[in-house]
Amino acid sequence: MVGILCSRIRVEEKALFETLRRRAIPFERLDEDRIQFPIGNPFPNAPDVVLDRSIHHGRSLYALTLLNAAGVPTVNRARVARICGDKILTTAALARAGLPVPKTVVAFTRDAALAAIEAMGYPVVLKPMVGSWGRLLAKINDRDAAEAVLEHKETLGSYQHGIFYIQEYVNKPERDIRAIVVGDETIGAIYRSSDHWITNTARNGKASQMEVTPEIDQLCRKAATAVGGGFLSVDLLEHPDGLLVNEINYTPEFHGFMDATGIQVADHVIDYVTEIAAKPTAA
Repeated sequence: MVGILCSRIRVEEKALFETLRRRAIPFERLDEDRIQFPIGNPFPNAPDVVLDRSIHHGRSLYALTLLNAAGVPTVNRARVARICGDKILTTAALARAGLPVPKTVVAFTRDAALAAIEAMGYPVVLKPMVGSWGRLLAKINDRDAAEAVLEHKETLGSYQHGIFYIQEYVNKPERDIRAIVVGDETIGAIYRSSDHWITNTARNGKASQMEVTPEIDQLCRKAATAVGGGFLSVDLLEHPDGLLVNEINYTPEFHGFMDATGIQVADHVIDYVTEIAAKPTAA
């Protein structure tokens, strides 16, 4: 039995459900609005494996942690969610593995952040440590903008907004690269193109197929390994000095990827999920 932890049913979840039905694999939708986790007691009627499709990082992280603690294997594992759901931990893991990443500085106060920005040089990008779909990103072009944005973030009050994740602005060619890695295979990649500096398809970026070169394949597989592996999307930037690993998503959307490439992502994912379920030490 495959459990699928869901927030809402999107194109991706429908594709996964259809693949499971076509293959006659029993599955259960685990609605996060109703699911309960009895800490210290066995998870009732536990599936053989759970595929996480939640859109809420906090819910994903705690659900996967509790499932893994109860001996239920998950895709992805809680450790992977913890790293990939936090941009600081992701960049640190990638850098520790020797992978090329954008110049990044983390600061804990407004004054320290401003000093780091001035030292890095304008423009820079200020990102929330947790977030997706290109939300709450700020491209900062001068000191006045830096002072305003830093003050706004500090005033918001959340501890996350009081931790400043500062990255160099990479002058990419109006696009970035998104590859999908499933297990130890880079199954494909797309360009995400836009006139805007944020190229996420959630922000009207246009997806188009591209060739997975040996360099891209190796870089993406190493990046996936650095954060613990599984079913992941890897975002690359084309820097004048070479490719950089920018971010990794542990519950990637893939409808735009499928439209652009024709690759049936759901089939690859279900292959991997059933493989994990069959491993006695998968959790």
